[in-house]
Amino acid sequence: MSKQTRKQDSEELIDPISEMPGFDQTESRIAIHGHPIHAMSVAFPVALTFCVLGADVAYWWTGDIFWARAALWAAGTGFLFGMLAGVSGTAELLLVPGIRARAPAWTHFIIAVTLLALLGANWGYRLFGYEAAVLPYGILLSTLCVLVVSFTGWHGGKLVFDYQLGTSKGN
Repeated sequence: MSKQTRKQDSEELIDPISEMPGFDQTESRIAIHGHPIHAMSVAFPVALTFCVLGADVAYWWTGDIFWARAALWAAGTGFLFGMLAGVSGTAELLLVPGIRARAPAWTHFIIAVTLLALLGANWGYRLFGYEAAVLPYGILLSTLCVLVVSFTGWHGGKLVFDYQLGTSKGN
């Protein structure tokens, strides 16, 4: 392949989405004094998802009902905080053109919504009979939630650190 052909090929590989108006607008609009609410609020549901699995394992190991009750509370609180984080993340996705234009942001959104459904199911399963719910299905559901939260958290981190989506450019 000649140098001219390679130059023509590289010129043809222009990302049409990057030419869209607003593509470079990725600054957070849902923020308090420049601190993005979504980035601040996701830590709680992530940590609580891991706590549910930890409490399930502790109950399985010790048989102490305290851990089954702790898993119920962690599941419910994680789900509710996840809903709050989801509202701010959805608002960012829909209000910021540079975020909305990128496919990875939509992928993160879909995975996060799936996670919220799993967290809600995990909590709902435990509401009536939290002790009996732990084994075997509660711990399996908690493990699935940890896998999905790990994946969506990694993916969300890539959006922030690699693409600078939803960040604030100083204030």
